[in-house]
Amino acid sequence: METKTATKKAPAKKTTPAKTTAKSNAKTSTKATAKTPAKKNAAKELKDLFEDSLKDIYWAEKALLKALPAMMKNATHEKLKKAIENHIIETEGHVERLEECFKALGKKAQAKKCDAMQGLLDEGKSIIEETEPGPVRDAGIIAAAQKVEHYEIATYGTLAAFAKVLEEKDCTKHLLSTLEEEKKCDELLTKVADTNLNSKAL
Repeated sequence: METKTATKKAPAKKTTPAKTTAKSNAKTSTKATAKTPAKKNAAKELKDLFEDSLKDIYWAEKALLKALPAMMKNATHEKLKKAIENHIIETEGHVERLEECFKALGKKAQAKKCDAMQGLLDEGKSIIEETEPGPVRDAGIIAAAQKVEHYEIATYGTLAAFAKVLEEKDCTKHLLSTLEEEKKCDELLTKVADTNLNSKAL
C-alpha cells in the first residue's frame, strides 16, 4: 500500500490593517505637505535672512518698550517692579544696539511686524486681565515676561551666530551683549519667583 505525504502550504502573509493605514497616511501626508512656494521678495542668501530678522526683532523690542510699563504698573511685588523697571532701561539700549547693527550694515533702521512677539504680548495682557492683583497676578506677569525673554534669547543667539558667519564683527558684538542681558533678566525673574512669590500665590 502506498503512503501519500501531505504537502504543507506556507500560510499566506497577511497585511495588518495598521500597516496598511500607516502606508496610506504616509502617502496622504506627503501629498498634503508639498513645498511652500517662496514669496516674491524672499531671502536668497543668509545676509538677506539676517537683515530681515533684524527688522523683526527691532519691531519686537519697540513693541516691548510700550508693553513693559503696563506690566510694571500691574505688578505689586517690589523686586518684580524693580526688575521690570531695570529692563525698560535695558530694552532702550537693545533698540539702540540694533540701530547700530543697521548702521554697520549700511542700512536704515527698519521695523517689520513680529507676529511672535505680538502673540506673546497679547498673552501677557490677557494674563493680567484674568488674574486678581497681588501674588497671583505677579506670578502671571513673571510667566509672561519669561516667555518673552526666552523668545529673545533664542532670537539674539541665532542672530549672533548669523553675524559671526557673515563676519559682521560690530553686529556680533552688539548682539552678544544684548543676549547676555536677556539671559540675566531671565535669571533675575526666576529668582524673584523663587523668593516665596509663587508660594504666596497658592
